[in-house]
Amino acid sequence: MNALDRLAATIAARRDADPASSWTAKLLAKGPEKAAEKFGEEAVEAIIEAVRGDRAALTREAADVLYHLLVMLAARDVTLAEVLAELDRREGTSGLAEKAARRDP
Repeated sequence: MNALDRLAATIAARRDADPASSWTAKLLAKGPEKAAEKFGEEAVEAIIEAVRGDRAALTREAADVLYHLLVMLAARDVTLAEVLAELDRREGTSGLAEKAARRDP
C-alpha cells in the first residue's frame, strides 16, 4: 500500500470521527462544497509556489493539494480506486485524443 492509499484509508476512517478531534472529519462534516473550496485554496497556493520556483514550498503545497483532493473526493463518495481506474483506462491514449473524445458532438 502506497502513501496515497494509506491517506485515502485514513480519510475514510475519519469520516465518522468527532469533528472537534479531526480536521478531516471537520471538513467532511461541512459538506462537499467546503471540501471543494479548501481544495481550490490549496491548488492556488501550489500554483503560486510553482511560479515562485521554490521547490520545497511547492512540495509541501502539492502534498496539501493531494490531501484536499482526496477529502473532496470522499465528500462525494468517489474513491481513489475509481480515479486510478480512470487513469488506467486512459493510459496509452494521447492526451489530445482523450480530450477530443470527451467533447460533445
